[in-house]
Amino acid sequence: MKPLRYSMIGIGVIFILGIQTLAWVWPSGWSWGVGPSHYWPMILGVYVTLGAFLILGSRDPLANRSLIWFTVWSSVVHALVMAAMAVGDPAEAGHLVGDVPALLVVAVVLGIVTRRAEAASAVAGAGARRAA
Repeated sequence: MKPLRYSMIGIGVIFILGIQTLAWVWPSGWSWGVGPSHYWPMILGVYVTLGAFLILGSRDPLANRSLIWFTVWSSVVHALVMAAMAVGDPAEAGHLVGDVPALLVVAVVLGIVTRRAEAASAVAGAGARRAA
């Protein structure tokens, strides 16, 4: 359960603090378009909120599986949409080595540790039922 908790906290912190920081450091790999955009505050608001809920959900990860799986699958969908857009717009190609792979890493890591925690919980539950 610890790897899942730590993954949720780490990803939550990255969503809260890291996305904006990465956009400042490497704009072509993390922020879309040139100049001020209405898109950027909206996407940051969504990810900061998701990050806060991941951190809160880390207290009892398996009770928050729908939040975890939303994070996994929305990250995959977001990455695929961004990849298609970056391929179609050469000015956005930096995203193919920036936020696209980062979102896929988030999805894979969170998916793997969640499946492992679910399996461990099922084994522990079966053992407890046999002992009773």
